[in-house]
Amino acid sequence: MASKLVRHSHLRALSSSISINNHIRSPHFSNPNRAPLSFSYRPFSNASSSSSTAGFQRASSLKDLELAKFASIAETWWDSEGPFKPLHVMNPTRLAFIRSTLCRHFGKDPNSARPFEGLKIVDVGCGGGILSEPLARMGATVTGVDAVEKNIKIACIHADLDPVTSTIEYCCTTAEKLLEEDRKFDAVIALEVIEHVANPAEFCKSLAALTVPDGATIISTINRSMRSYATAIVAAEYLLHWLPKGTHEWSSFLTPEELVLILQRANITVREMAGFVYNPLTGRWSLSDDISVNFIAFGTKNCQ
Repeated sequence: MASKLVRHSHLRALSSSISINNHIRSPHFSNPNRAPLSFSYRPFSNASSSSSTAGFQRASSLKDLELAKFASIAETWWDSEGPFKPLHVMNPTRLAFIRSTLCRHFGKDPNSARPFEGLKIVDVGCGGGILSEPLARMGATVTGVDAVEKNIKIACIHADLDPVTSTIEYCCTTAEKLLEEDRKFDAVIALEVIEHVANPAEFCKSLAALTVPDGATIISTINRSMRSYATAIVAAEYLLHWLPKGTHEWSSFLTPEELVLILQRANITVREMAGFVYNPLTGRWSLSDDISVNFIAFGTKNCQ
């Protein structure tokens, strides 16, 4: 499992309207007494976002086209050489970041076989369960939710093969609908999901509402940079055929700065951030301070 952690991930300026007074804390050398990020900003705008930010929108922020896209390949979730191969290869590195940040935040032993014992975690956009299952094996009480019914069926069938993972609660629903049930979790995780929703700001508000005070929120996505267009779309989808063509829309990507702003407005303070870097020679991913393409952020919900 990749274990290299980012040292100092500084956010580049989003525009002249944003002033950043602190840097995101390093997972390796974080100081619990350091003040969180503080900055001023203009309201974030997105063509697909609602014009109103008051309260929570209970309607789903998902795009119908995105749901259909993933439903068409749902049966391949556990095919490590299929359309989801990039996620299978990246999974150990994603888990390294999750294990490190959650253990540190909740005071858990990262060397324990089941470090997440006692934690309630929801995997939003769980797909076929390739993240939910290892979280359950690490001791967490896991709820996996996905709006694609085929994904949930595949996840349930695969989880039932192991008594440990058969305890996962899978639901064909959305984060917004979970709010109506007044569900709360110690950690809310949404990996490679936010770039597929219609309204990232409302989606993050829903994630925050599902998180207990001082709980954790972890989001991974793809930076909207020229490098990401060249690698995540042109190379991955059209040249190397790692992903089906049309999997991603570059305009739907968020920069790290934009994600921090959105999360702050949702009452979540980003504490740590790292990039994922692929080594074509080894065929493996590792954590890095390079957030120009794939990156992951860890935040905590403000108590007030």
